[in-house]
Amino acid sequence: MKIAFLGPHASFTQLATAQLFPKEELLPQASILDCFNAVENGEAVKAVVPLENSIEGTVSMTLDYLYKTPSIKIEAEAVMPIAHHLMIHPENQVENIERIYSHPQALAQSFHSLDTHYKGIPRQDFSSTAAAAKFVSENKDMKIAAVANQYAANLYGLKIVNRNIQDFEQNHTRFIIISKHQDRYQNDSLETLSEKSGMLITMPEDHPGGLHQVLSVFAWRKMNLSKIESRTLKTGLGNYFFFINVVGPWEEILHGNALKELESINAEVDFLGNYKEFLLES
Repeated sequence: MKIAFLGPHASFTQLATAQLFPKEELLPQASILDCFNAVENGEAVKAVVPLENSIEGTVSMTLDYLYKTPSIKIEAEAVMPIAHHLMIHPENQVENIERIYSHPQALAQSFHSLDTHYKGIPRQDFSSTAAAAKFVSENKDMKIAAVANQYAANLYGLKIVNRNIQDFEQNHTRFIIISKHQDRYQNDSLETLSEKSGMLITMPEDHPGGLHQVLSVFAWRKMNLSKIESRTLKTGLGNYFFFINVVGPWEEILHGNALKELESINAEVDFLGNYKEFLLES
């Protein structure tokens, strides 16, 4: 079975994917969109993409593509602790670096640490932390550094000059397994953190009390919501869809009737699945 992931090799997503699918063929993709397209086009059966970071919040592109590709569902969530390190080519010196490369999320998660220790050194966005590390390894004549993980440093032969530069110790990223089926991923070797249902809800029109009307569907049934995230529909200011997580195992009468009530008030609902959340190693 082929599993796509946000690459290249040694990215945090690859580390998560390797734990979730240790025996499957892993296909690195250049972007989150490429991951969705690989599943949509049948190049891969499933894909693993980042959904949320505890410091920087939701990965907006992942939500947007979930909305734009209704055939794709969520099979599971997985949470992994994140540790960022500053690394350089082994033939260079840290005091000589003139630019720092990494994924925008990694740079943001290390913002204060980089500002304290490497103030004034420009930072440049890269497609992934691993790609930044690879670029540094291939350009020893450039006075550059990368923010990436330990695996990337080992893979590309880089020297770590500053460890654990993330601004907060409790830095975790949540990943999702996506596919065109509503299968439930199961892995008895991983710790299960929770169970939840995911859905995308679009209001028929902007009107007073519209969001309250939607939330009341869950409130009077005493259904706990662990996440409510709004994203613009890109059709004009004030037009949004909502990503909602409902805590707990699926109950046909409770959940099914809630979905029917949402439809009765003319809300469009894309049910993404009921799935478990697993804990991964760093």
